[in-house]
Amino acid sequence: MGVMKLILRAVAGPLLALAVAAPAVAQGCMGPCIRDAEIEAILREYSDPLFAAAGLKPSDVDLYILQDPTLNAFVAGGQRVHVTTGLIMATDTPEQLKGIIAHETGHIAGGHNVTRHDAMGAAQGTSLISIGLGVLAIAAGAPDAGMALIGSAPQFAMLTFFKFTRDEESSADQYGLSFMEKTGQSADGLVTFMEKFRYEELMSERKRDPYFRSHPISSDRIGVIRKRASEITAKSKPQDQKSIDDLAIMKAKLIGFIGPPARVANKYPVTDTSVPARYARAIAAYRAVDIKRGLTETKELIDEHPDNPYFNELYGQILFESGKVQESIEWHRKSVELAPGQPLLKVNLARSLSETGTPENLAEAEGLLVDAIAQEKDNAFAWNQLSNVYGKQNRKGDADLAVAEEAFILGNMPRANVFANRAVKVLDPSTPNAQRARDITALADPKARKGRAG
Repeated sequence: MGVMKLILRAVAGPLLALAVAAPAVAQGCMGPCIRDAEIEAILREYSDPLFAAAGLKPSDVDLYILQDPTLNAFVAGGQRVHVTTGLIMATDTPEQLKGIIAHETGHIAGGHNVTRHDAMGAAQGTSLISIGLGVLAIAAGAPDAGMALIGSAPQFAMLTFFKFTRDEESSADQYGLSFMEKTGQSADGLVTFMEKFRYEELMSERKRDPYFRSHPISSDRIGVIRKRASEITAKSKPQDQKSIDDLAIMKAKLIGFIGPPARVANKYPVTDTSVPARYARAIAAYRAVDIKRGLTETKELIDEHPDNPYFNELYGQILFESGKVQESIEWHRKSVELAPGQPLLKVNLARSLSETGTPENLAEAEGLLVDAIAQEKDNAFAWNQLSNVYGKQNRKGDADLAVAEEAFILGNMPRANVFANRAVKVLDPSTPNAQRARDITALADPKARKGRAG
């Protein structure tokens, strides 16, 4: 569980520069996702007021960050908003990113997951009708006309589907503008973002970014929202400096972690003494295994901003990854003290404590992981670490159950079934943990799953 961790599709594995955690799909994310406490906190500050303005309970809306250089944002599976790192990097102002999130929130508010499903059904129906007419034409002795109708079926289906999606996009635009208005923010961001990438519509389908394939931008669409956006902006508050600084921090962190070193040096030369630039360079040094420089530059940031939990987190992470486990505890503990509501920071501290293997530290690590899981029940990496703690405490049944929980979240049902069965044989049958193990065996049993699928 690092400062930033990459959620892969395969397995939870050893830690890399981006610490590896659980598969994306199993945790509800539609692709290779990253977890980072700081970036998630910033995005939540941007988005939660918009979710609330939409009449949604912010804690019920999941927000995922896809590690993908292309520009994209979308809603999938109910109230799950996805934003790519490429999109975050492409926005120039907080208003642009907030405008896109507001637009995606509009899809949730408008129930477009349901209407999109209906649109697909209608498109399929149109296609089948065209095929049916073609068959009738052939039977009536007009084979050429019949084949033309059959051949045009996919085209008619797509035209029907695009009619639905165009209506949805316009509706989401208006919803999004309303949410920006309700939160007293400038609505120009959505317009300027569209104008910035208007040329995308002229590119080939293959080269066009995913966002503009699913959210086609037209001059008419921009024109419709520009007037209302300007009216909203005229009575809005100026964007606060913190939001502007936070966007710069997100970009610096993303470039530092997932950008090539040359990009960091080019974007943030040593002559740039701003906090985001120094942050990016410290992260880049850590990734390049220049431990001394990474620690030095991070410590300078901590000295200037002692109340920043994420600078402390980075310092602890560098120490941990360089084998200085005992020294890392102090800094991870400080990060938790400064941001006690962040489960990812608790897991970082727990991992350092667990690595020492002392009974006192193992007990503290257990408490931290239990707290983190209470906040994020689908955090597979936290379950993984809890299984390690239980193993070191010789609590075999609890350790096996934790492995089963991790596997269940990852969608690895055979593994979940094996370890849950192992836990059942060891745990006191009257305990809640034993009941949970029995529940997992029932849910993960291959025969039961086959019966349910049938």
